[in-house]
Amino acid sequence: MPSKFKSGFVAVVGRPNAGKSTLVNKLVGEKVAIVTSRPQTTRNRIHGIVNRPNAQIVLIDTPGLHRPDSALGKQMMGEVDQAVDAVDVLALILDASEEFGQGDRRAFERVSRFEGTRILLLNKIDRVPKPELLPMIEKAGQLGEFAEIIPISALTGDGIERALERFIEYLPVAPPHFPEDQYTDQPERFLAGEIVREKAMAGTTQEVPHAVAVLVDAFEETAKLIRIRATIYVEREGQKGILIGRGGASLKRIGTEARKELEGILDTKIFLELYVKVQENWRDDSRIVRQLDWHWQLDRMTKE
Repeated sequence: MPSKFKSGFVAVVGRPNAGKSTLVNKLVGEKVAIVTSRPQTTRNRIHGIVNRPNAQIVLIDTPGLHRPDSALGKQMMGEVDQAVDAVDVLALILDASEEFGQGDRRAFERVSRFEGTRILLLNKIDRVPKPELLPMIEKAGQLGEFAEIIPISALTGDGIERALERFIEYLPVAPPHFPEDQYTDQPERFLAGEIVREKAMAGTTQEVPHAVAVLVDAFEETAKLIRIRATIYVEREGQKGILIGRGGASLKRIGTEARKELEGILDTKIFLELYVKVQENWRDDSRIVRQLDWHWQLDRMTKE
C-alpha cells in the first residue's frame, strides 16, 4: 500500500432523477443501486466502493432531495441526513440538461450547511450543446461555494474519471475501510428485493411504481442455488391487478427478469417466488417503511 494511501467517504446528493445511482454504478463498475426512469427510485443510502492503487473511495448513493409528504418521504430525507453526517466530501449532482429551478436552489441551500469539501457535478452534458456549458458553469458557481465544478455524463462516462480524481484529492490519508475485493456493503438479501422492485417499477406506469415496496421474506442459500421468497406490496387492488397481469403474465415477466439479473450478479442459480399483497397507504405506515431500510433489518437480525 502506498505511504500516502487515501480513503474516505463521498456522499452523492441531488434532486430525483439527477443521475446519482447511474454515476455510482458507473464508477464502481458494478450494479450497486437500481436505476429506473421514475423519480425517487432510491429509498436508502447505499455504499458503492471504488478501489484504486492509491485510494479507496466509498461513494454513498442517496434518495433524491424533495419535500417529504409521507412517512416514506421523511425516512428518505433522514437517509440523506445520515449519509452526509461526517463524510469527507459532498458531491451535489445537477441535471445540466434542464433549466435551474426552485428545486435546484433548495438543493444548493441544503448542501450549503455541509462544512466540509463540496463539489458540484453538472450531469447529462451529453444533452447540452458545448457552447452552453461555460455559461452554465459560471451561473452554477454563483449559486453556491464549491471547491470544484465538474461537467460530466454519468451515462456515457464523460468526465467521471476526472470527478473521481478530484474526490481522491480531498480525501484524508488513511487505510481502506473495506477489503479491496468488496464493492458494496449492502446484504445480498436487500439487493434481491431491490432488483425485484426495479423490474416491477419498470413494467408499470402512472402511480403504480411509487406504490411498490418489496420485502424479502426468505433468503436461503444452499450449495447449488439460492431460494428467495419476496412479497411485492402495493396500496390498492387495482395496482395488484396491474402487477399480476392477465393470467399472471406481468408477475411472471417481473420474476423472470429479476431472476436472470440476480443469477448474473450472484453467480449462482436462483429460485425466486413472488407474491403480491395490498397494504393500504403503506407509505404512511412507519412500521412498514422502517422494514424497507436494510440498516434497520440488519440491526434487528444482529439483536436476535
